[in-house]
Amino acid sequence: MSLKEILIHPDPRLKKETAPVAEFDRELARLADDMLETMYDAPGIGLAAPQVGVMQQLLVMDCVKEAETEKPRPMVLINPQVIWASDELSTYEEGCLSIPDQYADVTRPAEVKVRWLGVDGTPQEEQFSGLWATCVQHEIDHLHGKLFIDYLKPMKRQMITRKMQKLKRERARL
Repeated sequence: MSLKEILIHPDPRLKKETAPVAEFDRELARLADDMLETMYDAPGIGLAAPQVGVMQQLLVMDCVKEAETEKPRPMVLINPQVIWASDELSTYEEGCLSIPDQYADVTRPAEVKVRWLGVDGTPQEEQFSGLWATCVQHEIDHLHGKLFIDYLKPMKRQMITRKMQKLKRERARL
């Protein structure tokens, strides 16, 4: 396994639509493992393939926060689709590994049912609520070129984008 470099906004790849995964092979399983390792190392609770420069519909997530009381629950979702969303909404302060140290309230459906394929190609389906629902929707957005800051008012979005441009310039000097 190896850590992947996480792209920082504004990177044009973060704004592109991804392609469905067609081949379920060892390469895909290795990518999923590398993405989980990268997500845990960051640390984060979700990571989508375009964030590591792979333009495919694959995301990983694990919203278990209390490792002492709950066992980690790493999930790999390939070609995920929201097939149902609740009318009830919830607002969470979201962040993103591609937009470090920036957070904002985003309102999304409180519950969603998602259908996806596992690493071996088996169909799966689950209803998510709470942080899991927010996370899966956030990561699926990445697969369609949408970032959490796209939900914000233009001024706030521009301010965050300028901070990220400055961060990228500073990192480039190192």
